[in-house]
Amino acid sequence: MRAFREAVEAGDLDAVEALLAEDVVFTSPVAFNPYPGKAITAAVLRAVAQVFEDFRYVREIGDPDGPDHALVFQARVGDRELTGCDFLHVNEDGLIDDLMVMVRPLSGALALGEAMGARFAQIAEEAGARSA
Repeated sequence: MRAFREAVEAGDLDAVEALLAEDVVFTSPVAFNPYPGKAITAAVLRAVAQVFEDFRYVREIGDPDGPDHALVFQARVGDRELTGCDFLHVNEDGLIDDLMVMVRPLSGALALGEAMGARFAQIAEEAGARSA
């Protein structure tokens, strides 16, 4: 999805949030249970933007006019390089209703999990404030 990619690359997290459906489900590469809802998904994405360094998309896969998209990225968390993919599904209104992220290698996923875990109280507080 070109609009999501451009918003992420520009660091425009308000524009990213505007592309999320209210009922979006976010599936994290480091948490077992998915996170349902726009508020928590936006809060997670804001935290990830702080954690990832040297983030860049390197490939876009999928029919630009279709509902399913894959955006391959590279980034760093501390001294760990990682490659990942954002899998997006858009609903009939053109909003993202499913966002699943996968990363590799394991050392990168572990570094990401540790960094995000340290921010989870802040993420939960932000999500609560946004949904209130």
